[in-house]
Amino acid sequence: MHKLLTENPGEKMILLGNEAIARGAIEAGVAFATTYPGTPSSELSLNLFQMSQESDLYFEYGTNEKVALEVASGAANSGLRTMCMMKHVGLNVAADPLMTLAYVGVTGGFVILTADDPFMFSSQNEQDNRYYGKLSGLPILEPSSVEEAKEMVPYAFDLSEKLKEPVLLRTTTRINHSTGVVTLGEIRPRVTKGDFKKDPFNYVTVPAVSRKLHVRLLENIEKATEISQKSEYNFIKGDGAWGIVCNGVSYSYVADAVKELNIEDKAKILRIGFSCPMPETLIKDFLKGCEKVLIVEEGEPYMEEAIKAFGQEEGLTLPINGKGKELLSRLYEFDPAMIRQCVATYFGVPYTRPVLPDISDVPEMPQRPPNLCAGCSHRATYYAVKKAAEEEGVETIYPTDIGCYTLGFLPPLSMADYVICMGSSVSSSCGFSKATDKKVISFIGDSTFFHSGMTGLASAVFNNHNFTLVILDNSITAMTGHQPNPGVDMENFNLSGYGRISIEEVVKALGVGHITVIRPYKLKKSIDAIKEAINYKGVSVIISQEMCTLYAKSLKKLKIRSFTVSDKCKNHRDCLNEIACPAFFLEDERVKIDPVTCVGCAVCAQICPENAILPLKNKE
Repeated sequence: MHKLLTENPGEKMILLGNEAIARGAIEAGVAFATTYPGTPSSELSLNLFQMSQESDLYFEYGTNEKVALEVASGAANSGLRTMCMMKHVGLNVAADPLMTLAYVGVTGGFVILTADDPFMFSSQNEQDNRYYGKLSGLPILEPSSVEEAKEMVPYAFDLSEKLKEPVLLRTTTRINHSTGVVTLGEIRPRVTKGDFKKDPFNYVTVPAVSRKLHVRLLENIEKATEISQKSEYNFIKGDGAWGIVCNGVSYSYVADAVKELNIEDKAKILRIGFSCPMPETLIKDFLKGCEKVLIVEEGEPYMEEAIKAFGQEEGLTLPINGKGKELLSRLYEFDPAMIRQCVATYFGVPYTRPVLPDISDVPEMPQRPPNLCAGCSHRATYYAVKKAAEEEGVETIYPTDIGCYTLGFLPPLSMADYVICMGSSVSSSCGFSKATDKKVISFIGDSTFFHSGMTGLASAVFNNHNFTLVILDNSITAMTGHQPNPGVDMENFNLSGYGRISIEEVVKALGVGHITVIRPYKLKKSIDAIKEAINYKGVSVIISQEMCTLYAKSLKKLKIRSFTVSDKCKNHRDCLNEIACPAFFLEDERVKIDPVTCVGCAVCAQICPENAILPLKNKE
């Protein structure tokens, strides 16, 4: 049995933040869950997916976040407790249905998790999704610890049902990927079948209906504000004339700083966990008892703007500060030392930073740049495309997309010139091909193609653009942890009852005039096929098919055959300088292959000018 299905209230477990949130959903009686995978939320989806195979919970990986939210909205408006999960930029994709769903509301509890990523550990931006609460008029909850993350989920479902609105649960990477001790609670029974009651004058958002629904949304915001004022997740700790307002993981840093600076009798903390709508009365009363206030929040000055406005409304003139050159940055994550120093500086508390140990005699730690795995088929595809373009003598632009293939941007591959979001490689190629005379060759993965690449390709065919799209089909959604997508064979998950969509058939149906399927480990054949594609006038598509090496290994479908560099090697280092597989290393200025890392794709053997790279014999 999955550990998160344990029915033993009071038992303590050490859980990852995402596991704690999943357990909270189970305790809340979640019956229906959807997602499109994205770090830092991926483990939450994985745990619910696994539990759905052992229980009557329904779980679905959607084609993209918009689809996932729309599917979930149907379940939530049939009375089921429903959860939809995504990373912060995923909510951009789902924003269209989100804004109107706020008008329509829900009949069953509906929690939408948005996982923000300060410092961009695995993301293309640091956007602060608290503004989506303000934009949509939906409540936002923000946990400050792993334990609280679990406890907030049932509260969020109850709040959603009380307001008959979706509730946004906003986490950050530090909460999602920290571990903590969690006390298990009771599991509410799941209601897995609901009913949709037809009510077109509340559900069909033509203008006349939406005008009425907007009035209801504003009334709900007023109700949510009253609840926020009294919420257990908005509280004041301590007493003093110095005020600190904080949220999320910053609360732990602030609490530690106040204790370590020995100002517990001088400073009080207002922790905001129910952050939209902001608890206006609570904040105004807090400000009235302060001489000056510091606002500690990662990301944008979301709370700072509101709190300054509340102060102005009350005619208060005390200093209220947060973001600024001498204070806190809008960039990246905070850490305890940074907050301790900032609190000391702002309130004029004597503080000397601890002396750091002298590590000048310690060698610098080698940097490990992001890299494609040993034997990754994307490396072979990139090499083949680069060689084909060189041999044809064409000047190229390489738009790429979000996923493992983004890792091809570093030298020596250097196969990425432009990326902004999921699916953008196809659509941006249209612009580049019209605006320049260069050959545009773009890259997209299989999951990303289904996510948002098909619409761009349809537009490209319709408008008769001229570029080559390479679809890197590695049979899985790889970078976020091997989740399925519509092109995946679900028998590999030991699951039946799923369909499977052929990328080639989809591309044909969209009217692409030139389609080629290659096996990238066969370099010569691949290069020849790519030359034909890039010389085609119009939209051409290359589908590069090879299962993800790590995925194949997990399924025991990878026949590993390690290679070695023989005495024939003249040290030209084409292998290092052109593909830079991480299985290579230098020893005494000679190229070697790590037999443990090498998986035997044989790409290096095909590019070696001396044929010096050979299969490693077992006896060696």
